[in-house]
Amino acid sequence: MPVVTFLPGYRKATVSEGGTILEAAQKAGLQMNVVCGGQGKCGKCIVQVKSGRFSFDSEKFGRVFSPEEIASGFCLACQATVGGDVHVIVPESSLIQEQKILIEGLGIETEFNPSIWKYYLELTPPTLEDPSPDLTRLLWAIQKKGGPVAEKIYAPLEVLQSAPRVLRDSGWRVTATVALVPGGYRLIDLEKGDTSKNLYGAAVDLGTTTIVVYLRSLVDGKVVGVASNYNRQISCGEDILSRVNYAKKHGLEPLQELAAESINQAITTAANNASIDRDDIYEVVVAGNTIMTHILMGIDPAYMIEEPYVPVVRRYLTTSGARVGLEVDRDAGVFIFPAVSDFIGGDIVADILSCGMAEQEEITLMVDIGTNFEVVLGNKEWMFSCAGAAGPALEGGEVLFGMRANPGAIERVSIDPATLTPSYETINHEKPRGITGSGLIDILAELLRACVIDRTGRINTSIENRRIRTGQYFPEYVVAWKGETAIGKDIVITENDIKNLIMSKASVLGACITLMNQAGITREQIDGIAFSGAFGNYINKENAIMIGLIPEVPIERIRNIGNGAVAGANIALINRKKRKVLDEIARNIAYVELNAESSFMDEYTRAAFLPHTDLGLFPKVEKFLDECRLRSREHP
Repeated sequence: MPVVTFLPGYRKATVSEGGTILEAAQKAGLQMNVVCGGQGKCGKCIVQVKSGRFSFDSEKFGRVFSPEEIASGFCLACQATVGGDVHVIVPESSLIQEQKILIEGLGIETEFNPSIWKYYLELTPPTLEDPSPDLTRLLWAIQKKGGPVAEKIYAPLEVLQSAPRVLRDSGWRVTATVALVPGGYRLIDLEKGDTSKNLYGAAVDLGTTTIVVYLRSLVDGKVVGVASNYNRQISCGEDILSRVNYAKKHGLEPLQELAAESINQAITTAANNASIDRDDIYEVVVAGNTIMTHILMGIDPAYMIEEPYVPVVRRYLTTSGARVGLEVDRDAGVFIFPAVSDFIGGDIVADILSCGMAEQEEITLMVDIGTNFEVVLGNKEWMFSCAGAAGPALEGGEVLFGMRANPGAIERVSIDPATLTPSYETINHEKPRGITGSGLIDILAELLRACVIDRTGRINTSIENRRIRTGQYFPEYVVAWKGETAIGKDIVITENDIKNLIMSKASVLGACITLMNQAGITREQIDGIAFSGAFGNYINKENAIMIGLIPEVPIERIRNIGNGAVAGANIALINRKKRKVLDEIARNIAYVELNAESSFMDEYTRAAFLPHTDLGLFPKVEKFLDECRLRSREHP
C-alpha cells in the first residue's frame, strides 16, 4: 500500500490506493483541522504535496487556491487521493491549534451537599472479649463518626478482600470512603492513615469541539483546578452527524476511546496544576449533548440521526469511571446528565440548571450556539425547546478566512462609516490569520451600518473605496491587508461568505420565532435572553440584534451565562439534591422537531434578510436603516 510521509515531522502512514491524505494524516496521529468533517466545504485542511502521485480536482476547489499554489502542489487533504508513495508538507494552520476555550460558568450559588464522604477512623483492635468481625467494627465506627447507619452501607467484594490487611498494617487507623448510590450507601475505598482531606470530584463539559473540567474539593466545595482541551474526536469529523457516520463505518470503539482520552487529558492537566492525585477523584459529573454522552457510555447513537430520531436513553445515567475508561479512582462514580431528545442533551439541561430558568416566573429565551444551536423558551411552569444546524459559518466554517478562536483570529471589529477603515482585535494580540464567529458577526453588522451591504447581503460595488472590490469569484471587502497579516494574504469577507452567514443566523432566529409562536408570546413578553457557550459569550449583543440573530429586546435584558454546561455540572457535583430535579426538568421541556414543523421553513425564509423581512420586529434597527438610506441619498 502507498506510504504517506508527513513533513516536517516525518510521520508515516499507509493507506489503500485511492485513499485520501486526510485518512493517512489521521492514521499518523495528526489532528487535522476539518471543520466540515472532510466534505471539502471549509477549505481548512490545506496541505502541500512535494512529491509522489496524487489526484485533486483543482477546478472544483479553485476558490481556495491561486493557480500558482495549485502548481506548487497545494490541495485539500480530505479531497486529495493517493496514487502512490507521497511526501506531504502540513502547514501549522492546517492542524488543530490552541483555542480560546470558554471555561467560566456564571451559574447560581448552591448549597454544599456532596454525595461522597471520607471518615478518618481510629478503631479498637479485636480481642477475645470483643471478636466482632472487621466489617462490623468498621461500619459501626463510620456510623459513630456521623456517617450512614451501618446496616445501610454495602461493602463490595473488592473492599472486603483488601480490608483485613489494610486495617492491620495501618494499626487500625484508616480512612473509609462512602458514596451515596442508587439504593443506599457503598463503601468504595479503605486507605491507611488519615486521607480524609484528599477527596475530590470532577465536573465535565463534554462538548463536541472542546472539553472543560473543573476539579473541586468534596470536603469544602472549593475549586482546586481547571483545565480545557479539544475533544479529540474532531479528527473524525467536526459535527455530531459526521461522527455518527464515522462510527457506522469504523465502529463505535475508536470514538468512545477518544472521548475518554479527551476527558482524561483535561483531568490530568487540572490535577497536575492542583498537585493532587487522580486516584483521589471519586466522582465525575458529565454534561454533554445526547450523542456525545451516548458515545462516552459506549451506547450506539446511530438511530438518533434517522427517523424517528430516537435516543437509546433519556434519563440520567450512572456507572463507574473504570467502565468507560476514565483514569480516576477505580470505584469512582460517573453521573451523566439526562437528555430531552436526540438533539437537546444534558448540556442544555445543565444550562437550564445554571441559569435558574426552571425556578423563575420570568420568561427566558436561552440560546446556545456552537457546532449546532439549541434554543429553550419558558419558565418554571413550561418550556419549549428546539435544535438545529446553524451551519459552520458562525464558527468560521464555509467562510473563506473563517477560523476557530485560535491565536491570531480576529474576534472584534468596528468600521468607520465615513472611511470604511476597520479596527480590529485579535486573540493574543497576534497578527491576523483569519476571523472568528464573533468577528464575523461584527463585520456583518458594521457593513450594514456603513451601507456597504444591503439587507440581502449584497455588497455595493459602486462605492469608490479600495477596500471594496471584485474578487476572483465574488465581490469582497478587505478586512486586513496582506502586509498586516501573518499569512501573507489579504483577509477579506466575500459576498458569498455574507450570504452563508445570513443563512446560518436565519436558522437561529427562525427557531426562536417558531418557539415564540408555539408559546403564543411576542418579543415584548420575553423578560430576558440568556446566551450560553463560547459564541454567545464573546459576541457583541447590539450586533447580534442588528443582523437579526436574536429577537430585538432591550440590551439590558440580554446576559451571558458563560459556560452554562460546566456551571450546571458543578452544581450537580457539589449538591446532590439538585440531581433529583434534573429528570423533572428534562420531562418538563416540550421538544419541537423543526424538520417536522411546517412553519419553521416560513420563519427561516423571513429571517434570511438583515435583520428580517418584517422590520416591525426590529424597530430600533429599522430606524437606523432609515437613517442609513437618508445618508446614502445625501452622499451618493
